[in-house]
Amino acid sequence: MNVLVLLVMTLATQERDNALKARIQKRLSESRGTYAVAFEDLQSGTRILIHEREMFHAASTMKTPVMIELFRKTAKGEIALDDSIEVRNSFKSIVDGSPYSLSVTDDSDDSAYALMGRRVPIRQLIEHMITVSSNLATNILIELANPVQVTRTMRTLGADSIEVLRGVEDLKAFERGWNNRTTAFDLLMMFRAIAEESVPGSTEMMKILERQQFRDLIPAGLPAGVRVAHKTGSISGVEHDGGIVILPDGRRYVLVVLSRDLQDRDEGKKAIADVSRMVFEYMSGT
Repeated sequence: MNVLVLLVMTLATQERDNALKARIQKRLSESRGTYAVAFEDLQSGTRILIHEREMFHAASTMKTPVMIELFRKTAKGEIALDDSIEVRNSFKSIVDGSPYSLSVTDDSDDSAYALMGRRVPIRQLIEHMITVSSNLATNILIELANPVQVTRTMRTLGADSIEVLRGVEDLKAFERGWNNRTTAFDLLMMFRAIAEESVPGSTEMMKILERQQFRDLIPAGLPAGVRVAHKTGSISGVEHDGGIVILPDGRRYVLVVLSRDLQDRDEGKKAIADVSRMVFEYMSGT
């Protein structure tokens, strides 16, 4: 291939990439809120990044780093996923060690509360934490994983800003601004590591993420037959989704869309689904 042809192809690719970025920016500008986007085609390495280094409250996206750390500990022989652990609803604030508990009415998963007082396998709690975003399972597991180690493991994956500090509903920590935070870029690096099997247990974690029950964000913008291994996050004014999209021909890409200051939750969800559709159309050449 001569230099001129290569140059023309490169310019055409850049023009196509710039067009996608412009489309995404235009669509998000029409939605009342603040957004960040990180996309990478894992075959070509093409990236589209928009406010990718801006910090956001992590909401439930922090549950995937907890899972990664638990699989790392398993690979190291420190725990086994079939080990049993007691289901309880008593936790300690990172501020002063004072006790607090979770309310079943504020949790997206009430089934974990039916297990109270029983010992269940760690892998069962991971399933609750990821697929139905159980806060109760998360708080039990984050103590086992150790937030400091979770963050340290994220650094080894190139996620250099994410901060996993605490479990869910630690109100004393919240009042001090001690929150789990992340950037779109950090989640891109994390999901990329899973997709490329750079972390222990990647294959099993992919399967768990594919069983995600909340599918009204990234998956909502995709046609039937497209698989998504992802994790959502939602609190007041916030809707997040990030994960790995697997096309029918086997190609994969990572897409992360974070949001905050949303004036209308449904409007924000629609914007994220539309971004997902635009990226899919780019990848499929439609």
